[in-house]
Parts: sequence; C-alpha cells; structure tokens
Amino acid sequence: MVAFFNTMYTLNLDIAQFLSEYWQKKPLLIKNAFPQFEDPISADELAGLACEEEISSRIVVTKDDNWEVVQGPFEDYDNYGETHWQLLVQAVNHWYPDSQPLVEALRFLPDWRFDDLMASFATPSGGVGPHVDNYDVFIIQGEGQRRWTVGDNTPQQRRGGNPNSPLVEDFTPIIDVVLEKGDMLYIPPGFPHCGETLTVAMSYSIGFRAPSQQELVSEVADYLLDNNLGQQRFTSKTEPSSAGIVSQDHQVGIMSLLSELSQDPNSYQIVLGKLLSQNRFELDLCEGEEAYCIEDLQDAFAQGAGLSRIGGLKVLRLENDSAPRLFINGEVYELLNTPADIIVLLSDKVSLNADEATELCQHEEVQTLLLKLINQGFYYLSDSDLNDSEE
Repeated sequence: MVAFFNTMYTLNLDIAQFLSEYWQKKPLLIKNAFPQFEDPISADELAGLACEEEISSRIVVTKDDNWEVVQGPFEDYDNYGETHWQLLVQAVNHWYPDSQPLVEALRFLPDWRFDDLMASFATPSGGVGPHVDNYDVFIIQGEGQRRWTVGDNTPQQRRGGNPNSPLVEDFTPIIDVVLEKGDMLYIPPGFPHCGETLTVAMSYSIGFRAPSQQELVSEVADYLLDNNLGQQRFTSKTEPSSAGIVSQDHQVGIMSLLSELSQDPNSYQIVLGKLLSQNRFELDLCEGEEAYCIEDLQDAFAQGAGLSRIGGLKVLRLENDSAPRLFINGEVYELLNTPADIIVLLSDKVSLNADEATELCQHEEVQTLLLKLINQGFYYLSDSDLNDSEE
C-alpha cells in the first residue's frame, strides 16, 4: 500500500507494514521515501523565521567533541562561518503554510500525537551531537547530504557523566547511512542517534509525542481541584495487627482510588481532550482587523472561498465520548444538537471547500462555532481550489 496524501508529497511507504513492524518498535530507513522531493522552505526563508521573537529557534555550534547551543532570535549569521553549525527552527508548520503538505503526508498517524515540524539548515560538520529523544521522529532529507547513525535501545551514559546533559556518549550504530534528498529515517523513542552534515543541507524532523505520567497526573489533579471532584476516601475491611505498619491491603486499596478514576470516563475524558488538543509551541493566530459576522461568511462562501485551520491547530473528538463535543487548542466546545457525522468532518478535515463550508453552516451550532474560531484566528478564509486539492 502506497500512501498518497498531497500532490506535492507522495510517501513511498507500506503503511500497514510500518505500523505493525516498526512503529514505536525499531528504526527504519526508507530510501527515496519522497520521490522528486522539493524543499518546502528555503534556507533564507528559514533564517528569516529565526529572526522572529515568537518563533522558537536555536543554533548548535560543533566544537571539537562538544556542542554549544545559542537560543534565538538571530539578527545575522555572519559570526558562525561556513562550517560546524546548524540552525534549527521549531513549529515551522505554524508559521510557514507551504510546509503543511509535508505534515499531511504523515497524517496516517493521529493528530493528537503530532508535535511539530522542525526544519534545519546545516553547514558541513554541523550537528547537534548524539542524543536520545522521548518521542517518535521522522527525519526527512532535503537538499544536501547528512550522515546518520542510530544505536540500539539500551541504557545510555550521559556525556561526561553529567546527568543533566542532553547528550549521550558515543554508541555502536545499528544504522549508519548517508541520507540524500527524499530519504527518510524513522526513529522511535529511546534509540540514540546522531547526525553529521556532509554538505550544506536542509532537513526536516516531524515529531510525534505522547503525554508522560507526570503530565497526566498533573492535569487530572488540576481538573479535580478546579471542579471540586475526587472526594472519595479509602475505606478498609481489615486492619493490621501492628499500629506502625501500612499493610499491603491498605497500600493497594489507597492506590485503587486512582485506578477507579482512570476507569470513569467522566473523570478523564475532558482531561484527555483538553491535554491532547494543546500545542507546545505558539500558534500563528490569523486574526482580522474586524470581526466577521454570519453574513460576511455567507458572502465569502458564495464567492467560492473555503475555510482552513491555521498550522498546528488540533481539532479532536474522543471515541465513545460521554457528550457530543470537540476539543480545540485545550478548550471544550459542546455540540449537543449537531449530527455525529458533522463532528467527524470537523475533526478530520483540515480544510473545507466552499460547498462543504456552506453545508456545515446550515447547522446553527456549527455556524456559531466556525464564526467564533475564525474571529479567534484559529481558522481563516482560503482559496477553495487549494482545499479541493488537499486530500
């Protein structure tokens, strides 16, 4: 099965085999993953993004057996020379719409996992050093060549014995390859990897992340406190013979209070929906000078305008949700009178053409929601021709 998602990027990958054999299990090299690949952004455009205060960027300078990280924004790059450095810009898909089709090519994975598209420009011998990520990453090579090594998922020593170092010691590679234009490397969490630039190169990292236990516990606790929930206390059936001991039965019983919460959809669905629809990086809100009204939208759709999400916006629904609703950028939007298939359409389609948008607005709740999202800058009116070619 070859996945085709956009006229710009055809992904040469057997998705079913990838998901069963490699996803979150082991690394995979896909040569010519994107035939006739073209960089979605130029080096100059990337450098321009890194000048902006609200965009997360950094330069990593390679120094002998060490790496220095300089946080952006950057006014110029003259001091860095022609070798031994790399510019990395996070969430390029938020700020540069032409990069969104590359993200769409990997949308066979759920939106809630998607983190961001990071783009990098690297000079010869530039890199970030050997490291381990706690998320899944797809590395796509643009112009130029980079050598990548990937080690096995075994305990790694932090570089120099420093437990706070983001780098690890050198490892024995199980993959050692030079990526060329259109090649892609998939690396699951826990596998150490290191990239070294051979020629001036552009590359793209698309990350997929899941929440940690810390994040989940923190979100659940906040929700229970904010809503005055979780008042149940432990009750026991037996007591230990010694006053100074916490029996095994009591330990299990007390902790079962948490497991009971995890079995109650009313306790976790809103928490998950809000948490998983949030984004780690700032969104590029598309707010107009004046608020739209319903008549403005109707006129725009009648003239052929479509409707698109801004880059990085997550619109999620929960399977078997206890209420008909959507979770958008950490907020809950109830749609009590909206048919289920319409809620599915809103969560699954990044863009709507004029006819689809007009039809959706026949539902008063949806019309009100879309108008609100447009005026908040989360959606914008777009060329319907582009929407038609999206999927």
